Amino acid sequence: MAGIHDLTALELASAVRARDLSPVEIAEHYLARADEVGAYVTLTADLALEQARRLENEDPGDRPLFGVPVPVKDLNFVKGVPIRFGSATYEGFTAPVDDSIVTRLRDAGTVMTGKTNSPEFGLPCYTEPTVAPPARTPWDVTRSAGGSSGGAAAAVAAGLAPIAHGSDGAGSIRIPAAACGLFGIKPSRGRVSLAPMIPDLAGLSANGPLARNVADAAALLDVLAHHQPGDLYWAPDAPASFLAYTKRDPGRLRIARHRDPVIEGAELHPEVVAAYEKASALLERLGHEVVDIGNPYGADVVPLFERMWFAFACMHPVAPEKEHLLRPITAWLRERGFAVPAPDFLKAWSALQLTTRFALLVTDAFDAVLTPTVTGLTPEIGWFEDVDDPSVTFERMKRFAPFAAAYNLSGQPAVNLPIHWTPDGLPVGAMLAARWADEGTLIMLSAQIEAEVGGFWGDRRPPGW
Repeated sequence: MAGIHDLTALELASAVRARDLSPVEIAEHYLARADEVGAYVTLTADLALEQARRLENEDPGDRPLFGVPVPVKDLNFVKGVPIRFGSATYEGFTAPVDDSIVTRLRDAGTVMTGKTNSPEFGLPCYTEPTVAPPARTPWDVTRSAGGSSGGAAAAVAAGLAPIAHGSDGAGSIRIPAAACGLFGIKPSRGRVSLAPMIPDLAGLSANGPLARNVADAAALLDVLAHHQPGDLYWAPDAPASFLAYTKRDPGRLRIARHRDPVIEGAELHPEVVAAYEKASALLERLGHEVVDIGNPYGADVVPLFERMWFAFACMHPVAPEKEHLLRPITAWLRERGFAVPAPDFLKAWSALQLTTRFALLVTDAFDAVLTPTVTGLTPEIGWFEDVDDPSVTFERMKRFAPFAAAYNLSGQPAVNLPIHWTPDGLPVGAMLAARWADEGTLIMLSAQIEAEVGGFWGDRRPPGW
């Protein structure tokens, strides 16, 4: 048998069913692997082994991920486990309740091995908090794993977890997936409840999976997808399990593409262009129609989105005596957020909704939309903050990731495809989005591309695997 961490999540669950492996063996294997990429902020070995031992006496039933470790991002509550939100201001705080996704994961028979690393309050697109080492892509440990689900992506890419939970408010699943050579899904708005602690409000954020292949991600999305009373947004239930979509033929699709960012000064790295063209050519080879369009969003959305992002940076309460512990970029964002009057926030939100309505008139004419995921190769650790001016850090963030947030605004599902590698072995992704509540098309299309490229996107493994 291959090494435990060589197996996919679904293969691990199959081995548990066949009694070739036990949940305890699997948990112990992953807990023993060295974390040299800053994947975890908290390991929960006692909890994981307690859960695994209990599972050994349970019937797997129809639970596809039974016995599989799934770490949880450190922006989500796990009762009795410390949660830092990537911030020194929350040192010593323990979650009083489980988030509803944690209940879903436990009921699905998964094992919670730890809390994965996140930047402060999930705000930056890189994961370099004060409370943990920076999250690094295992393809080149001098470089960032992205953010804000950087720890989750690093864990999966380095073989420290078979799959992982992440969340995405402006690209926070897709950006790390691109940095780490993974398949990641930002689900549709309302697909996965944020109950009970994370407010829906503008519906920008979504919980979703990070995985090495499409089937594992689809199986985890099946677990995560649910509604709770009080949710502001509800996506209709899919007509089939998301895992079932991996075995379906998408047929001939009409796919739009564009690569023009809305951020002034954002330029595409040649390898990003190569990934985009490679994905386009592959889609055409598979029989799909690929059509060039202009970016349906204009530069006028940028200051509106910034105003909302500044305001949302203020959502986490911070005691005045602890504000000096905030990282400079967080303090800068919050200063601007507290200066946004409520009417200005509501005007920005309203204008963005109107803009999105017009953009959807363009994109809904297609089955999917292809863009780059980010504009460049994932940068070296420290690059975003190697200046004393947080406004420069923020501009760098915007220019690096100008594509992803559009789908947080619209609520459409979107995925990163690990479609390309540079000559030096760095992964470069391309992004596909579909109509709202149509994750099924994205999963069918992604599985078709994966089969064409080869399992695990060409059976690639990072150094030190």
